[in-house]
Amino acid sequence: MKRKGLISLILDDTFSQEQKDAICHGDGPAMVLAGPGSGKTLVITSRVRWLIEQKKIHPSGILVITFTRNAAEEMKKRFQKFEGMEKAPVCFGTFHSVFFMMLRHAYHYSSDNIIREYDRRACLKGIVEEMELEIEDENEFYTGILNEISYVKGEMMSLSLYHSNNLADDLFRKIYEDYEKKLRAGGYLDFDDMLVFCHELLRQRPDILKMWQDRFPYILIDEFQDINRVQYEIVKMLSGKRKNLFVVGDDDQSIYRFRGSRPEIMLGFEKDFQGTRTFLLNTNYRSTEEIVVSAERLILHNKKRFEKNMKSARGSKVPVVYRNMENVSAEFNDIIGGILFYSGKGISFEDMAVIFRTNTQPRLLVGRLMEYNIPFQMRDLIPNIFEHWIAKNVISYLKLAQGYRDRSLFLSVMNRPKRYISRSMLSESPVDFCQLRRRCSGKKWLLEKINKMEMDLNNMGSKNPYDAISYLRKSVGYEEYLEEYAGFRRMNPEDLKEMLDQIQETAKGYDTFEQWFQSIEEYGEELKKQTAAGTRRNQKGVTLTTMHSSKGLEYEVVFIIDSNEGICPHKKAVKEADLEEERRLYYVAMTRAKTYLFLYSVKELFQKKTSPSRYINEVRYDQSPSE
Repeated sequence: MKRKGLISLILDDTFSQEQKDAICHGDGPAMVLAGPGSGKTLVITSRVRWLIEQKKIHPSGILVITFTRNAAEEMKKRFQKFEGMEKAPVCFGTFHSVFFMMLRHAYHYSSDNIIREYDRRACLKGIVEEMELEIEDENEFYTGILNEISYVKGEMMSLSLYHSNNLADDLFRKIYEDYEKKLRAGGYLDFDDMLVFCHELLRQRPDILKMWQDRFPYILIDEFQDINRVQYEIVKMLSGKRKNLFVVGDDDQSIYRFRGSRPEIMLGFEKDFQGTRTFLLNTNYRSTEEIVVSAERLILHNKKRFEKNMKSARGSKVPVVYRNMENVSAEFNDIIGGILFYSGKGISFEDMAVIFRTNTQPRLLVGRLMEYNIPFQMRDLIPNIFEHWIAKNVISYLKLAQGYRDRSLFLSVMNRPKRYISRSMLSESPVDFCQLRRRCSGKKWLLEKINKMEMDLNNMGSKNPYDAISYLRKSVGYEEYLEEYAGFRRMNPEDLKEMLDQIQETAKGYDTFEQWFQSIEEYGEELKKQTAAGTRRNQKGVTLTTMHSSKGLEYEVVFIIDSNEGICPHKKAVKEADLEEERRLYYVAMTRAKTYLFLYSVKELFQKKTSPSRYINEVRYDQSPSE
């Protein structure tokens, strides 16, 4: 049977009236507010088809931009499934691929000019070493600095006006400037340079700008809520006088502010493009009425947003369930029971997901899934807590307390806290305290510090692991060192102390250092196995994902864990803009569910009392928790 043409489909019930109106928009700017599960991909691909079939636009004159390569490829595949569109040369690409195409045409760049992520980090590491900065949390630090560099470039802001979140402003500026010099000297550009250089090119060369405006008279943008300032400025230039800009997105799902995404851009689109036609896709075809209503209750608390009044096409099914558990262990036991229950009802493991705010939360759950032979797949790597630099410091101290005297162990903690012991005093391995005392050069204060360190190690060596860590924190002064380091790195010292709390908690119940060290080794091996199993290609099973990574996905059953204050909203979220973004993040997680949605909180976390997230109350109103 021959497939229907687009006009026939539009005239029947294949599309809602809102979708039809958006697809058949003529010329000029248009904005489609597309809530969760509202069929935005179908609208975009169908509009491209409509432009070709009804407006008689040559396919090569249509540019469709999205944010990830996978999204661009998926969009292209869906479009090419339309009859007669199998080989239509519509340009589908990411912002970076499209803008690099323009740079390549003008400057003859090749892929060899794009610096790899590994080399970016190596470049930063070299700069930090040249500046002689002592950085403990290297991976976290480099990630933070690179994100900040991206933010400065993406916002097109003056470096002198930017205040770093990671260290003193003068140090950040020095790192930024040296990083740029090294890139230019090597003939490299990073992904953010693709945007910045393209903006400069189009602004400085009206002839080249006109060429690309003529090449792409129609531009469609997916996930518009994730756009940053420089991307937006380029798109505005490319739209030219025609202004045939068709943007699709949902400001309520803008969750990448740390990358420079700004929902304010979408909120101001109608002002920037006078005469914009706005289309509202407010029917959710994915989730049940209960889920849609609950999610709508939550997001209504955000003040800066477009009103949508989402409704469900699936009708009423089952209530959203909220459970406030005693602790994480009880929470995960309940989730295991739920997974097995729905599996017994015929729902596949692949159609279930456990969603969490940060990738450190599901450590215990992963072990439980293995115990019950429940297959799972992880969209985010779960870090090994014992590979954190604070854990490494603690382990080094405890090994020294056992009598080990390796030079490397000694070097790692001898000035944490500051004792002013010079590396030159450690000329041999193993380290000998008697030799250290002889090398004090008559400095009585230094001799006292070395003597105290030896005494502290002896005292720690006589205790069990948990008590030894308590001694390290208070009597040795390791907590004071963390506070000092947090000040240097512009971090909240409580975050570092909380990591120390978690590490110390794992030592509870062990009588000897050997027993604890053995458990650490076994945990590391088990985590490697679990990670390999969970990330193996084509691995199937229950999905474990952070809220950020869950965007764009859908499942029949969703469990959202640890809905507590300090976790979601995250404790770092203080300003109203931060709290609104955290609320959007929770909204994204909730709207991944099709039929069954479970919201969990715990009464105790890391042996501390904790309260349910404010978002739970906003969702539930007068519902009572299920214990």
